[in-house]
Amino acid sequence: MKQLLVATRNRGKMKEIGAYLGGCVEELLCLADMPDLPDTVEDGDTFAENSLKKAREASVATGLPVIADDSGLTVDILGGQPGVISARYAGEQGNDAANNSKLLRELAGIPPEKRSAAFVCVLAFVHPNGCEKLFEGRIEGRILEAPRGDGGFGYDPLLLIEDHDATMAELSVEEKNRISHRGQALCSFRAFLQESGW
Repeated sequence: MKQLLVATRNRGKMKEIGAYLGGCVEELLCLADMPDLPDTVEDGDTFAENSLKKAREASVATGLPVIADDSGLTVDILGGQPGVISARYAGEQGNDAANNSKLLRELAGIPPEKRSAAFVCVLAFVHPNGCEKLFEGRIEGRILEAPRGDGGFGYDPLLLIEDHDATMAELSVEEKNRISHRGQALCSFRAFLQESGW
């Protein structure tokens, strides 16, 4: 594919995406390259709705093929919360520490076997020719009673990946990217690009 716009202003995320899509896309652009484009209001009830809305709006505005993702933490006993409001769980001005504190309060007294959770990412691809595809990644674990690890961000110190006996914050960057929910979605998207000959 000649050009692909990633609907994010986050340069760190762009670097991660570039590592997955190298050799498949000649030029990756991001919203930081297009300061006049307004940000999408993420008001969907699902990760899929939000990622599709972001990708559609950016594609209509630029005439380019676009990918956009939405991701977060879903906790089974909380009915899937914090879900699409993961970044704002403790309020609009919430930060990682406030969000983690709120989650731990919500789960106070819940035994380990009932603290199952997952990081979920839904990546949407929208092409000006009308093609729309969704790619999902998911990594399962359980929420600890206290944070562990200094790496990562968000809820990474609280989600124990039992196959690795480590939280996402205790894994190396390379290992985290290899197994992460976003990494899974990006691998599926890369395979789609290769198979479809875009």
